[in-house]
Amino acid sequence: MVKIIIDTQSYMVDESATILDAARLNGIDIPTLCHDEQLEPFGSCWLCVVEVEGERRPLVPACATKVRDGMVVTTKSELIWDARRLCLELLLSDHYGDCLPPCQTACPAGVRVKDYISLIAVGRYQEAVEVIKQNNPLPAVCGRVCVRSCELACRRNLVDEPIAIDFLKRFAADGEINQNTEFRSQESGVRIQNTEIEHSTMIYHGDCGGGARTKRMALIGAGPASLSCAYYLAGMGYGCTIFEALPDPGGMLRYGIPEYRLPKEVLDAEIASICRHGIEIKCNTALGRDFTIDSLMADGFDAVFVGIGAHGSYNLGVDGDGLNGVLSAVDFLRDMGLNKEIRFKGRVAVIGGGNSAIDAARTSLRLGADEVMIVYRRSRAEMPANEVEINEAGYEGVSYQFLTAPIRIIGEQGRVKAIECIKMELGEPDSSGRRKPVPVNGSEFTLDVETVIAAIGQFPLVSFLTGDQGIQIGKGKTIVVNNNMMTDRAGVFAAGDVVSGASTAIEAIAGGKRAACAIDQYLRGVDITPQADVFNVSKGSLDGIDNLEFDGVEKQARVKMPELEIAERLKGFDEVELGLGQADAILEANRCLKCGCNAIDTCGLRKYGIEYGVSLDRFKGGKVHHYLIDNSNPAILRDPNKCIRCGLCVRICLEIKGIGALGFVNRGFETTIEPTFGKPLSETGCDSCGKCVDSCPTGALCGGSVVVIS
Repeated sequence: MVKIIIDTQSYMVDESATILDAARLNGIDIPTLCHDEQLEPFGSCWLCVVEVEGERRPLVPACATKVRDGMVVTTKSELIWDARRLCLELLLSDHYGDCLPPCQTACPAGVRVKDYISLIAVGRYQEAVEVIKQNNPLPAVCGRVCVRSCELACRRNLVDEPIAIDFLKRFAADGEINQNTEFRSQESGVRIQNTEIEHSTMIYHGDCGGGARTKRMALIGAGPASLSCAYYLAGMGYGCTIFEALPDPGGMLRYGIPEYRLPKEVLDAEIASICRHGIEIKCNTALGRDFTIDSLMADGFDAVFVGIGAHGSYNLGVDGDGLNGVLSAVDFLRDMGLNKEIRFKGRVAVIGGGNSAIDAARTSLRLGADEVMIVYRRSRAEMPANEVEINEAGYEGVSYQFLTAPIRIIGEQGRVKAIECIKMELGEPDSSGRRKPVPVNGSEFTLDVETVIAAIGQFPLVSFLTGDQGIQIGKGKTIVVNNNMMTDRAGVFAAGDVVSGASTAIEAIAGGKRAACAIDQYLRGVDITPQADVFNVSKGSLDGIDNLEFDGVEKQARVKMPELEIAERLKGFDEVELGLGQADAILEANRCLKCGCNAIDTCGLRKYGIEYGVSLDRFKGGKVHHYLIDNSNPAILRDPNKCIRCGLCVRICLEIKGIGALGFVNRGFETTIEPTFGKPLSETGCDSCGKCVDSCPTGALCGGSVVVIS
């Protein structure tokens, strides 16, 4: 035995041990990517470097350096940290792959898309819903109204068509709703109380089930941000009460999206599911009228979340925009959500190019309008509305007047008669990144219409938060928050459209969850730490990937969503998309290319990359190798793009198994590890034992079977 000192502490260790052995025996962590106790030290990764007092070299590899009596070792210093980080950055500079699937990184909420699709593919639907709800508690809603940024990023676009991610999410979520009869029963544990008095309060609540909750949370507004925030806070054990000004919860999901896209019974089912976690919702209870933030605090709430959305709408700002027959899309769609009787006749012009404009136009057709047109000042390519919705509106009979802007609304006896418009042309890009529309002189013309619906933008209604409320209001009448989603007033948080301006449901849901994490830290009395950026090596965007990577993937058409026929659609507000059947859902799920790394939870390179705060851009621009993936062996998937040439697989196969199915090829930067004689792995002596997979510190070698999600 010899005595050594590691980080100022003395230890007695066997004289045959290495520094790495000695450290591990005494609970001291030294990182390594090339060490295996079955093998003699190789020292290829250089990640285990330490300082040894008296050594000529400033750093030595702990795995290959034997201890000696009196040795003084330092495992943590700025020099060591910088060296390890440099080593990791060099390894990552030639690492071509995706840690996370691009669909997941494109999702604002970070939903584990590949994982739940893999579960659907093998018929494990309830588990798929559970995976979705880890990041999104409204899957049936989002399966109908999401803007599908995940599908835009889907690598299957390079083969044929993207995976129908939204359809699959809806399929799994609808299955849960249909199987759970409690959602459709008044004995569900979700009690609704509505007394017939002015400003009556409707209360949705469920059994807390988790025992006493000593911290109470008030949430203002029952839209997607607040529902999400409450769901995750309730899961952490907090008592949550949501206050909603309108008669029913849902926010813009109920009062801004027509039922032909999102039926109320679906929304009600998902809200009921959320409330079953012990969340109480008080409707017809408005901020500024029935309570204030001060009164909530005085009533014993420990923190407040503001998620009131963006229910204000901009006027057209032209002469005549106050005439009868000029409506705002926000008010119009809210009235529809309130079940008010509305009928149209004649021609309807909708001004704007976003999703609200499309919803207003398609709704107008269903209300009896003879003709509906969308007037938009840019071209179709610049429309911010979802492409699917644009196409569906056109299919139903909505016409488009592109590169057209209203300059005056003409009235007769106080009511709309026509719109005077002017043609536009596109100039240089503006602050939004889209080309700025410029009027064409002398191009004025008139459109005869009976109704004009303005859908040119929304903003939060925050006038009641100014003054002594202690909450700063910023540009666009939005609430200003810091990186922790907290306002200038301690204990008051905000997220969703009231912070970002009018955006999407999934972004509000994501904001609600981020706020819940911050609120949890605040209520526990610990420093609030903003969520760190997700560490992710990526192959890049679709336009930077060679289609030849997917040359061997068989083309297979995306499943079609069954839909109501046009004649049936326009009779009322029945849901247009009817949902996938089980056979189509499984077929579509199996189209998934399963992008992302199967070893993401075990990859040492990623683990240490996160720990040492590496920069993925430090050596950006250098040569990166691209290799073909070898999937010839059904038990072992070999991806040389992720190999760090540690040699563990080569040595395990030769020295432990005595087979030698793998070996080093070439020298220097061109070194690779390949099967014998350059053959596919299936044509070597490999017996598929999997020891090489177990030893691999990255995702270069993985089990070839479908990954089962834990």
